[in-house]
Formats: sequence, C-alpha cells, structure tokens
Amino acid sequence: MTSTTLPIFRKGATALITGVASGIGLATAQRCHSHGMNLVLLDRNATALSQVTEHLTPQNSNNITTHVIDVSSMTEWQKLAPKVKSSHPEGIDFLMLNVGAGFTPKDGKGFWEDAEYFEKTFAVNTLGYTNGLAAFLDSVTAGADKKVRRAIVLTGSKQGITNPPSNPAYNASKAAVRTIAEHLSFDLAKVAPKVSVHLLIPGRTYTGFHTGAFREKPDGAWTSEQVVDFMVRKMVEDKFYILCPDNEVGEDLDRKRILWATGDLIEGRPPLTRWREDWKEKAKAGVENMSL
Repeated sequence: MTSTTLPIFRKGATALITGVASGIGLATAQRCHSHGMNLVLLDRNATALSQVTEHLTPQNSNNITTHVIDVSSMTEWQKLAPKVKSSHPEGIDFLMLNVGAGFTPKDGKGFWEDAEYFEKTFAVNTLGYTNGLAAFLDSVTAGADKKVRRAIVLTGSKQGITNPPSNPAYNASKAAVRTIAEHLSFDLAKVAPKVSVHLLIPGRTYTGFHTGAFREKPDGAWTSEQVVDFMVRKMVEDKFYILCPDNEVGEDLDRKRILWATGDLIEGRPPLTRWREDWKEKAKAGVENMSL
C-alpha cells in the first residue's frame, strides 16, 4: 500500500484539520486537497486562514470550508460542531488536531512566578486537543462497524518526551498530549477498530512557529512537507508513534535519547541528566555507546 492508496486519503472523504494557517497543518491540508478530499479548516488567524483558501481551489466535487476558532474555548467548539456535522453527515474521515503555541512569563517573571504562563499554555496545547475530541470524536467513530478506515492524528512534540529545560509549561502540555493519544488509541481499538490513532512527533521543523527567529529554513530542519510525507508513510504502516527525524538527528539517535531519558527514572538518576553540568558528559557518552 502506498500513500496514494491509503484509504483515508481519497476523493470525497472529509478531513478536519486545526492549525492550518502555516506549517504542518497547512502542508497536511494541501496533501488532503491533492486527493480531492472535502476540507474543514480551522485556525484562530482569520487573515492567514483566508490566504490559505486562496490557494486551495475546489476540485470537482470537493468542498472547502474555513472556521476561525480559539481551540482553547470549549464553547467555540460546541458552536462549531453542529454546523460541520450538518454539512458532513457521513462523518469525518480524517481528524488532525494540530495545536502548538508558545507563551512566556509576563513582566519579567520567572516560569515559577507566573501561573498564567502555565494556564495559557495548557489551555491551548492540551485542552485544544481534548476540546476537539469532545466535539468531533463521535463524528469520526460514527459507523465504525463499516469497512471504512478512518484516522485521527494528534501532533505532539519531542519536547514532551525528552523534556529539555527552558520551557516547562510547553513540555508538560505536550507530554499530556502523548498520554491523551495513547489512551485514545487504546480505547478506540476496542470500540472503533477501523479508526486508527497516531501521535505525530515532529523533529526540527521549519514552520510559522519559528519564522520569527529564522527568516530562512536552517539546514538542520525539515520542511513541513517532509514531515507530512513521513507521517503518511508511517500511517500506511499503521504506526502509532510517528517519530520524525530531521536533517541533523536520525531515528536511531532519537530512540537512544528517549531511552536515556527513561533511564533517569529506571536507574534512579537525577532528572534531565542530559543537560546537568555534572552529568551531561556521562549522558553524551551513554547515548553514543548505547545499543538498540
């Protein structure tokens, strides 16, 4: 089976994607559009959302609708759901919840002095997923007994797994997404086996999230299109964990770093040894000498 024959990506199927104004969400929308899918596109940036649709001309019978939404607001999801379900009574074939926002403490405060920094980060990066699932999971699982494959993708982050210091709220919010995705996969395997669940874990990717710091794509980063290509290949293989490499870090090195981080717990080491001054050389050697 190739990406072009993956049953989810087919003419007439319906995809609902959040965070489509740029980056991975936009690249996924373009991929779905190329297969003639109906698109329900969500983002909080109305201007950018309108610009996206200018480049996605409806093909044949496919339908494209856009909705400005704050994914952290359950009320906005509840208002949106009836409209989408009315327009797409057959349900959602591909649900991609793709959310990621970075916040910093205000007024010179440190991380641990600004509760709002944590609240805002979790509201978007974690509740943005659970709100979307509460609003549309039934639309994905409807008719789950039919021989039609559907899929849900949640965009996580390596920072939610390896947990590097410098942004504890972001790391914790993405760690929660991993847990949510794992439980969702477990539960749906029983009640909706035709609905696959996937945790997309991008590597270093040049998206709208990074353009403020880098005007041009760094050599080490992948493009969003490369991430989507990799995602689709792994979906074909029915992989839950879609751990993306990039131009600097390969899949084996990622696995070794994750295994080392887990070893902090198993071996009783201090947390985050890869970055501690008194441990990082030992950690580097340990990762390099690790066998998988």
